[in-house]
Amino acid sequence: MDPKLTVTSVTADRTTIAVSGLNTVPVKLTVAAKYDTTNPDDNNLVLLVYIKRISGTGPMTELLSTDLPRTSGTVQNGVWSGPVHISSTANGTYKVYGVSYGPYFTWQAGGMLPDPTPVDGPTLTITGTHQPKVTAKVTPAVVPFGPNYTITWAITDRTTGKPYGTRVRAMLGVDNQCAEEAGGVNVLTTTAGLITHSYPSSDGEWGNCLRIKSTPLDITGLGLLVIRPGVVSAVPSKASAAVGTVVPVNGRVLGPPINCPVLLQRLYGASQWRQVSTAKVRLSGRYTVSAQPAYKGLIPYRVYFPACGRYLTGVSQVFYIRGL
Repeated sequence: MDPKLTVTSVTADRTTIAVSGLNTVPVKLTVAAKYDTTNPDDNNLVLLVYIKRISGTGPMTELLSTDLPRTSGTVQNGVWSGPVHISSTANGTYKVYGVSYGPYFTWQAGGMLPDPTPVDGPTLTITGTHQPKVTAKVTPAVVPFGPNYTITWAITDRTTGKPYGTRVRAMLGVDNQCAEEAGGVNVLTTTAGLITHSYPSSDGEWGNCLRIKSTPLDITGLGLLVIRPGVVSAVPSKASAAVGTVVPVNGRVLGPPINCPVLLQRLYGASQWRQVSTAKVRLSGRYTVSAQPAYKGLIPYRVYFPACGRYLTGVSQVFYIRGL
């Protein structure tokens, strides 16, 4: 909480709002406040108003105003006003609970804003209908390393299950574009609500998303991580070693699936593989497990990668270490 900020009151120009589909309704907020400063750089101070849902359903549990500029008075004793944009995904009863200085871009640039100064602000009753729903289909369902893949995004009316019948503007993002104002691809759906986009395989290492944007918070969106195969390689540091000698086995798992386990297995009998060593995948994607020949002769080994997160099970090629 910023000790320099004192909030006298927060009011709204309306407290009952109905909004449907992809529309937004602006509600003007007015904040009377004092900011204890003599720094001329603070003359352009903007405020943010925080609003939370106290009852109701829908994906949007918190609302945030736009950056509110000062519209009268001084920064030491003034009035700030501007809109909060209400979308249909906000549905229920909401309460203004806090105010802080902005701008919102401070968050987007990786900075930190103070905890909001608590206020007992107005209550907003929002009726949101025909909320948008975003779904996605990844092709192929398991995305290999190397080839491109596609995602078909669909935007439909959650109530009817049908598209809105108009072209919807959205943004496709990868990695930090899904959480920050860091660019992305602006697109329009077809009238059937569909967007099919091709991605290079490298984009599969990060989150992929579709965002239906508003200011400052999105109306809705969807993020996903594609499913990857388990691709494991393994190479013993020695082709032979005396019985009982530890032989490091180095390998790599594509991705990488950081901190996921790998299991070195030895063949017992004709078909039974048993675990003899374990390790975790490092940040580089590499790992090291330890083989230890138990008898004289050619001993089969393999490295088994159990399904971990979005990575499927994988097995290396069988390799041999001769016990001497």
